Amino acid sequence: MARKQVLIGLAAVAIAAAAYFIFGGRWKNESQTVERQGVTITAYDRTLGSPEAPIVMLEYAAPSCPICAGFDANAFPDIKRAYIDTGKVYYVFRVFPLGPADVAAEAMARCLPKDNYFSFIEILFRNQVTWDPEYNPPDVHGALVEMGRMVGMSPARVDNCIADKAAVQKIVQIGEDATKKYQVNATPTFVIDGKTHIGPFQDLKEFQTFIAATQTKK
Repeated sequence: MARKQVLIGLAAVAIAAAAYFIFGGRWKNESQTVERQGVTITAYDRTLGSPEAPIVMLEYAAPSCPICAGFDANAFPDIKRAYIDTGKVYYVFRVFPLGPADVAAEAMARCLPKDNYFSFIEILFRNQVTWDPEYNPPDVHGALVEMGRMVGMSPARVDNCIADKAAVQKIVQIGEDATKKYQVNATPTFVIDGKTHIGPFQDLKEFQTFIAATQTKK
């Protein structure tokens, strides 16, 4: 499905999210930061692989982005096996919200234990047609409650998570920072070894070519 993957104004997203969902409050500030290849990695980040890997791969994606979901299903598993699992790449994932439903989905993901974060993101990717407003589901909130049920979250727990003002502000802030620091305005966008790649990698070979080019330019 063709879709313009452009940020619609994160300040507006925050306001829309406030109207779209009910808010509450919970947040702990991250205390540790590491600067790697122009990327400030904090305890808040969700990561895969070894922090000692020579290459940092930062991905900005949105749970509602079908292109992101396609990359996650098709190319990413091979990249993970060849580079992340072997200690060559340290992978950092951040949500760049395209709308209030992404903010709510990420707030839910943040309520889960760290070890369950990526599996829930995959559930969101695989089931976009049921909850993503782009597909006109009859009840977005109810669909997100169902996504939560799939990972053991009660409806009340889901509502508490998406009603967290501080968590929502943090999610929106990450999107704003991405725009300011890396000029991100579409998903997925990657920052790898200090170089930006807009759009998904189609396969492992394309990723390998990009990595080789970054190494050659050093």
